[in-house]
Amino acid sequence: MPNWYYDKKDLRNTPSARDGVDYETERRYRREGARFIMEAGASMSLGHNTVATGVVYFHRFYMFHSFRTFPRFVTASCCLFLAGKVEETPKKCKDIIKTARGLLSDEKFQSFGDDPKEEVMTLERILLQTIKFDLQVEHPYSFLVKYAKCLKGDSAKLQKMVQMAWNFVNDSLSTTVSIQWEPEIIAVALIYLASKLSKFTVVDWVGKKPEHLKWWDMFVQDVTMEILEEICHQVLDLYQPSQAESAPSKSPPQLPPSKASPPMKRANISPITSKNSPNIAVKTPLPPMPPTEVVEANPIPKHITTDNPHYPYPPYPMPPMPPQAHGPPPPYVTMPPVMPPQPPAGWTHYSHPNANKYYPPGPPPGRNPYYPPQ
Repeated sequence: MPNWYYDKKDLRNTPSARDGVDYETERRYRREGARFIMEAGASMSLGHNTVATGVVYFHRFYMFHSFRTFPRFVTASCCLFLAGKVEETPKKCKDIIKTARGLLSDEKFQSFGDDPKEEVMTLERILLQTIKFDLQVEHPYSFLVKYAKCLKGDSAKLQKMVQMAWNFVNDSLSTTVSIQWEPEIIAVALIYLASKLSKFTVVDWVGKKPEHLKWWDMFVQDVTMEILEEICHQVLDLYQPSQAESAPSKSPPQLPPSKASPPMKRANISPITSKNSPNIAVKTPLPPMPPTEVVEANPIPKHITTDNPHYPYPPYPMPPMPPQAHGPPPPYVTMPPVMPPQPPAGWTHYSHPNANKYYPPGPPPGRNPYYPPQ
């Protein structure tokens, strides 16, 4: 299976960065796409696992493609559409587009093009190839509950701490921690952050052993405090306004290359591919349909009919019919020779050799009315 965890240097050398998008702007685009997925999922009453799976697809997708090539809100809608099917909470594509229309402004919704459903359905194939059909994703929610059940202490404070950690997991989806560390480590880090902020000190836990210096040593190994603090800082940075958010929003082109929009409305942008990018065959657009006048100039002949309304006849222009001459057909140039009359063949009687063996000559006795005289 592919490795979906990246270092800091990988996050600063994404296709968007090579395409001229600075690091802070890319982070803002990721936050906007993730929050759109969460808002759309909440509006459609989707579960937390479905929303989290869609956000993880979103972050993985833009490790191979640029925000200038694929608009973030179309990609976010496609990720939520696919996540719903994977997590067995499917939603119709038209319902997701309807929800997106209610959440987005007119300017942002322009990125969906003239046919939003075709945009999302076309992008789904690219999304599946990009994530290499690795659809199953684990999230910190289940690990958070599992670890919290092993902690001992005041039940009220413990409940408050777990609720705070759960909220931190929701907010962490707007960051890139899901593509940097495993969900077990994220759950430990956010429980650690929630315990610090709620002033809940973990002293004892179920299954404590002398070799366990910290409570998380029972669940994960070789996790340093630097890793936990790095995850905590990324989540806490969400609550501080940055210069990128205070500055006026500069979005990528709202009419990107699309398989659904007409060619004259597409931006002249070529996608950036890397050695890690999967090979995605982009189909060339089909030639335009012939004008209606050309088809109507070849009417269906009267002697040709069809009963199938789905396949109108004829499927191609019919050649002109030759002029038909009225009257009897012309005589043959050379007539075949007439055979002379033949005399009728005579009848020849052949007697059966065993004719008198089974029946005696003459009519059988008692049955004269049925047999003519012989």
